[in-house]
Amino acid sequence: MSLEAPRLGADDLHDRVDRARVLATETAFEGRVWDVRRDTVDLGHATVVREYVAHTGAVAVVALREDRGEPEIFLIQQYRHPIGTHDWEIPAGLLDVEGEDPVVSAQRELAEEADLVAEHWELLLAHTPSPGGLDETITVHLATGLRDVAEDARHEREDEEAGMPCGWVPLSVAVDAVLGGQVRNGPMMLAVLALDARRRR
Repeated sequence: MSLEAPRLGADDLHDRVDRARVLATETAFEGRVWDVRRDTVDLGHATVVREYVAHTGAVAVVALREDRGEPEIFLIQQYRHPIGTHDWEIPAGLLDVEGEDPVVSAQRELAEEADLVAEHWELLLAHTPSPGGLDETITVHLATGLRDVAEDARHEREDEEAGMPCGWVPLSVAVDAVLGGQVRNGPMMLAVLALDARRRR
């Protein structure tokens, strides 16, 4: 393969959804939020056992304002225990309401984590952060036409969300932080670079 592999074009770059046949499945570990599933999978040329986190999926939101000159995005800093880091992130949350449209989940998360509502919503990107180990898909939405949630309608935050630092960051500063290795949160990094690239085209 290597240097002899064919040159691919834009029409070739589409992920192919074609789930291999699952011969058996079981819950290897039942957690408070997520379970670990163990599947026996027929790959055609071999049978393998694969364990992965069965995830609800998630949404994230790039809240964009342009009323002060340079475009700015809203970031929050949240403690993430598995990596022991206070991550700068865009507002995000689980798809944990069965049957709920992801954009509705995104609207709820923006209100709960940022005290913001938006007039305009569009899908910016979707990504699978660790497809070898969990089945999570994160959809990232762009929210514009922002206004504050009324004071008496604001969500009461608790646990890691209580007292989170937050602020508006110029998009160019966020890009520099990503490229400079100052931040590592995947959805935020992808969203920042995708939004910047889109605005430049």
